[in-house]
Amino acid sequence: MSALNQITYIGHATLLLDMDGVRLLTDPLLRERVFHLHRRSKPVSPSLYQDVDAVLISHMHWDHLDISSLRLLGRETPLIVPAGAAALLYKKGFSKIEEMRAGETTKVGALSIKATYAEHQSKYPLSGLSSESLGYLISGSKSVYFAGDTDIFPGMADLAGNLDIALLPVWGWGPNLGPGHMNPERAAQALTLLHPHIAIPIHWGTFYPLFLGWFRGSLMIEPPQLFLREAVKRLPQVEVHILHPGESFSFT
Repeated sequence: MSALNQITYIGHATLLLDMDGVRLLTDPLLRERVFHLHRRSKPVSPSLYQDVDAVLISHMHWDHLDISSLRLLGRETPLIVPAGAAALLYKKGFSKIEEMRAGETTKVGALSIKATYAEHQSKYPLSGLSSESLGYLISGSKSVYFAGDTDIFPGMADLAGNLDIALLPVWGWGPNLGPGHMNPERAAQALTLLHPHIAIPIHWGTFYPLFLGWFRGSLMIEPPQLFLREAVKRLPQVEVHILHPGESFSFT
């Protein structure tokens, strides 16, 4: 298939994947402010998330499962979520929900979507609810791995083998990273397990508490550059494409 396919980095872990005539949105965080976090990139145009075919949710932390952002998409939008998350979403009025566990596969149009393990804790704040944490391997004319939030885990090596694009988190929103995350060096190390043709760093440069810019402003811009530097050292044959929030990468 030779149609133009495209990935748009909306910011944080939110990406729009247009591939083989299917539009998928990951972990939508579309607001300008979420609790104490402010979007430092330009506002999200509604045209970017209109008419999506499905939404992929990786886990239940509020910066990945944002109810207000999902409402912007409409309660009839199909949601693919980790096992344990559906009860909350049904309670919030969403009606088209498919739960998945690591290793399971579903279809959206021409695309096959396989849920993958993620090394990350997943509890929805103040609710007592928890779910699995997932990544997703999306296969069509190309294969794209969306890692969600995760640290390195041995099963990453099972995803290798003609993997076209890896979307890997390289930071977060605060001055430090807790367990279950990858910093730029760890994300570059993950490349040696995944062996993708192309890597795109995500989960950086979008939401921050206001004070962070006063004393650690470098965290808003440096993580993808550090990832690129480490990737060149470890696996120079991988093409690294750094997208700032709002930018797109096209592939055929």
